[in-house]
Amino acid sequence: MSRSFPIFKPPTRFSLELLLIAGIAIGILLRLLNLGSREFWYDEVLSLLVSSGQAVNYDGPGPVPVVLREYTALFTVPLNAGVQTIANVFKGLVSDVHPPLSFLFLHFWMRLFGSSEIATRGLIALISAGAVASAYGLGRFLLGRGGGLILAALLATNPYYLSHSLNIRMYAPLVLWAILSAWAMLHLTNMGNGAESEENEEKNPSPLTRSPAHTLTRSRLFWSYVLIGSVAAGLLTQYLFAHWVITLGIFALVFDRRRWWDRVLRLGIGVLLTLPWAWWGTRQQLRNRPNLGGQFDSAGGLQHLTDVAQTLGNHLVLGDWGTSLPVWVSTVAGTIAIALLAACAISLWRMGERRSLLVAFVLGIVPLLVALTIDVVTNKYTVGFGQGRTLIFILPGCLLLIATWLLHASGRWLPTVAGGLLLLYLTVGVGDYTLRSRAMFHEVADLIRQAPTTPTLVAMNSNAWGHVLRLAYYTPPNTSVKLLARAPAKLAPSLEKVLQGAEGSKYSRLIFLDSAKPVWSALKTETQKQTEKRKIEKVLQTAFCNSKQPCKPTKTKQLSGTMDIDQFTVNLYTRPGK
Repeated sequence: MSRSFPIFKPPTRFSLELLLIAGIAIGILLRLLNLGSREFWYDEVLSLLVSSGQAVNYDGPGPVPVVLREYTALFTVPLNAGVQTIANVFKGLVSDVHPPLSFLFLHFWMRLFGSSEIATRGLIALISAGAVASAYGLGRFLLGRGGGLILAALLATNPYYLSHSLNIRMYAPLVLWAILSAWAMLHLTNMGNGAESEENEEKNPSPLTRSPAHTLTRSRLFWSYVLIGSVAAGLLTQYLFAHWVITLGIFALVFDRRRWWDRVLRLGIGVLLTLPWAWWGTRQQLRNRPNLGGQFDSAGGLQHLTDVAQTLGNHLVLGDWGTSLPVWVSTVAGTIAIALLAACAISLWRMGERRSLLVAFVLGIVPLLVALTIDVVTNKYTVGFGQGRTLIFILPGCLLLIATWLLHASGRWLPTVAGGLLLLYLTVGVGDYTLRSRAMFHEVADLIRQAPTTPTLVAMNSNAWGHVLRLAYYTPPNTSVKLLARAPAKLAPSLEKVLQGAEGSKYSRLIFLDSAKPVWSALKTETQKQTEKRKIEKVLQTAFCNSKQPCKPTKTKQLSGTMDIDQFTVNLYTRPGK
C-alpha cells in the first residue's frame, strides 16, 4: 500500500503540503513571467511561419536584396483566413519532418490572439499547466494525494520542462499526451492505489450513481476515449511518440495479462486514427525528404551510451543549459542522474515496494530502452538528438520514479529532501532565464532603429530561413532596410555586384552579420572562413568605403545566445561622407 504524507507529525505534513503547492504555484508563475522574456529561437520561428499558413508564400532571399519588411507579414494569419489557409498549413508541412497537430493548435490560437511572443507562448504555457495538473492526477491515482503533489511539483519546477513550456514547438504537448495516456492505462488496468481504484468503487459505490456496473462501464468508456485520443494526439504531434505507444503495449502485457489484448486494441484504434495523415502527409514528407532519417545517423560505438547519459542529464539536472555547455558536462550530469535513479530503484526494491517501482520503471525507463534498442539496430541516434528533446515523453516516468522513492523512503526527511530538490530545480531554471542571453536579433534591431529612415543594407552570410525570419521578425517594419542573405561562399561576389550596381550608392549604412554557424552550406575549415571574410572586407573597401585605406566598422559587437547557431559578429559600416 502506498501512503500519503507522514501522519505522525501534523506540522510536518502541513508544511510539506504547503511547500509542494508553493512549488507548483512558483513553477506556473515562472511560465507567466517569462512569456515575453526571450527571443524566438531557430525552430520556433519556423513553427510560427508554418502555423500562419504562409510557409507556402516564403521565397528565400537570392542574389538581389529584398525588402526585409516583406517577410514580416508572413508571421500573421491572413485576415480572410478560411479553409484554404488551413490547407496551406498542411502544404507547408509536407517539406517538414513533423506531423500537423501542434501546428494546427497554434494556427487557431494565432487567429484569436495574434503572433506575438506572449500570445503564442501563452498556448504552450497553458498546455504545460494542463500537464502539471494531469501529473497530479496520475500521481494521486497511483500513490495517493501526497504522491500526486510531489509529482506535480517536480514537473512544474523541472528546468527542462520549464524551458520547453515556453517553446512554441511540440515538446510541451508531448508530455501532456504521455501523462494522459499513462493515466488512462493505469485506470483501465486497475493500477490505482486502492482508495481510487475501480475495485474499491465496486465495493463502495457512490450513492449518486445508478449501479456499480453502470459506473464501471462509464468509467472504462471515458478512460478508453482518453487513451485512444491521447495516443492519436501524441502520434500526430511527433513520430517518435511511437516509442511511447510501444511502452504502453508493454505495460498492458506486464500488468494485465488476462486482458492485455483489450488494452492493445485501444492502442491500435488510436494508431488507426492517424492513418489519414500517414497516407497523405507522411508519404509526401518521405518523397520530399528521402533521407528523412539521415539527420539521425549515428557514429555507433559509445555514442549510444553517451546519448542516454546526456539525455537523462539534460532532462533531470541541467535543463536547457545543455544546449550551451560542453557535451562532457551533460554526460557527467547524466551519469549522476542514472546513479540516482538506480539508487531509488534499489531502495524501493529492498523496501518491498516492487509494484510501484515496476510501474515507474516501465513508464520512465522502458521507453528510453525501446528508443535505445531501435537506435542500436538501425544505427541512428534519436535518443540524443536535440539534447534529448525528441524523447521528452520519458520525463514524467522518470520523475514518477523519483516521486515514488521520496514518498516511500524519505520518512521524516521527506520535507527536507523534497524541498532541496525543488530548490535545485528552481535555481537551475531561474538561472537559465536570468543568466543566459536571448536577445541577439533585438540588438541588431537596435542598430537599425538608431537610423530608421537611413537606407541600410544588411548582408548576412547565412540564407537559412531560421536566421532570415528571426531577423525579419525583430526588425521594425517601418525602417528602410534591405537584406542580402547568401551562403558563405556566395556572399562576397553577390555583395560586390549589388554595391557596384545602380542602387548600391543609395545605402548609407551596411550591417554585416557574420554567422558562426550558417546552418546551410557552412564552410568546413577555418582557412575557408578567413578567406571569405577577407573577400568581403576587400569588397567593402573598394565598393562601399571607396578608399584604399582599410574599411573599418564604426561598431562591432559579438552576439551570443543559447546555441551555436545563435553566435554572430555584427559589424556596422557607415559610408564616408554620409
